Amino acid sequence: MGALSAEEVLDPDLPICDPHHHLWDRPDSRFMLDDLLVDTGSGHKIVSTVFVECAASYRTTGPDKMRPVGETEFVDRIATAAETSPTRVAAGIVSFADLNLGDDVGAVLDAHGEASSRFRGIRHAAGWDESVEVRNSHSQPLRGMLGEAAFRQGFAELAPRGLSFDAWLYHPQIAELTDLARAFPDTTIVLDHFGGPLGIGPYKGRRAEIFERWKTDIAALASCDNVVVKLGGLVMPINGFGFHKQGRPATSDELVRATRDWYLHTIDAFSPHRCMFESNFPVDKVSCSYRVLWNSFKKIASGFDSSDQAAMFHDTAVRVYRL
Repeated sequence: MGALSAEEVLDPDLPICDPHHHLWDRPDSRFMLDDLLVDTGSGHKIVSTVFVECAASYRTTGPDKMRPVGETEFVDRIATAAETSPTRVAAGIVSFADLNLGDDVGAVLDAHGEASSRFRGIRHAAGWDESVEVRNSHSQPLRGMLGEAAFRQGFAELAPRGLSFDAWLYHPQIAELTDLARAFPDTTIVLDHFGGPLGIGPYKGRRAEIFERWKTDIAALASCDNVVVKLGGLVMPINGFGFHKQGRPATSDELVRATRDWYLHTIDAFSPHRCMFESNFPVDKVSCSYRVLWNSFKKIASGFDSSDQAAMFHDTAVRVYRL
């Protein structure tokens, strides 16, 4: 990304926990420890990170329901290898378990816990849309999955184990998550990526309309005290801002101009102490560099006091993921 990524780092001594990144080694794509450390070492003070599931390195043998435990084993090995690095990589691990298994998912959750002391929770992505132009989540969720009896039986296995639930869905589904949060007030739910506001397919060109509906839905979700939110993952191609198409990486000022209102509304609804900035790398890397992304966050947060900034950049994530 060259010179366009070489902005001066703002407030370089501010401690940061990046609570959302992935690791994978695929035939067509690679983002492993060395790649991550290049980003976390690019100027900001990234003291720790949380890995979030991406269907990487599943077991290839054994019962199907247990195969996702391979991802926890894979990431735990990486975290151990990184123990001498300046950043505590994958200090927390969020893995996948099929909650549609109902009560039977308990054994899978326990296996994740046995595979790594860093295991903190699961994400069962629920992103679904009827448009063929919007790709549904990699977990192949059914429409309305969050309300299904079997899913909720599986979801009920989280709280007794002290596990959190990362929620990835699209903005028309936020009300479904609110209903789930109200039904399980003792389970910590982490909303990923602002609830996935879409800007492609049938949602293209409707940003102002979508923003108004999204604001209402976010405010209702924020009324659930057991929900916290990740601030990031907003410049993916599905969000429709088009930074990945402009032939050069975005600057922090460009990111701020395009996305500031989404951040400020969410922070206002949840309060800084229920918010955490996230990179969502390498997914958002198609739009900007790691250094520039965190600069944009610092510009958005510049009007908040030091306590609120500490919460959003570090303390909320450390508390929620028990790091």
